[in-house]
Amino acid sequence: MSFDPSWLAWLGIATLIVTGIAGTVLPALPGTVLVLAGIVWGAWLDDFVRVPVWVVVLCAVLAALAWATDYVAALMGAQRVRASGWALAGAAVGTVAGIFTGFVGLLFMPLLGAMAGEWWALRHQPGATVTANGQRALTVGVATWLGMMIGTAVKLALVFVMVGVFVAAYFF
Repeated sequence: MSFDPSWLAWLGIATLIVTGIAGTVLPALPGTVLVLAGIVWGAWLDDFVRVPVWVVVLCAVLAALAWATDYVAALMGAQRVRASGWALAGAAVGTVAGIFTGFVGLLFMPLLGAMAGEWWALRHQPGATVTANGQRALTVGVATWLGMMIGTAVKLALVFVMVGVFVAAYFF
């Protein structure tokens, strides 16, 4: 009876893909890159017989689209309400802080960060009131947050399409 090490490779592939799916939602992990690495490794392991090169290229294009969506969606939400750079920076800081505060924090810390950033940007504007600044910060925070959430949903959908294309190519 001989030892077949290929199951270890498939365990590594599955680990990359599952970690990548988690990384699609968690900002600390490069989700699409990990999923793509698992797909490339799985195709390579079989010498691109079951999963041809064109499938890997398609998955790479989907990964690039998912990566771009992450940035474009948040920017579009912020641009729609003419958010300041401080709001975007606050949303980014809030996203990172959300990692350490659990799922609810991961959802809402970007909103609070964008609001705080916009509030900071408005602090010295002449003639602005506290109420007006607060309303503006809330509007910008919600728009930036919605953009980020929509971007994450689209990115997650693209990652699942990548995995689905890989699985379909491998088994069918």
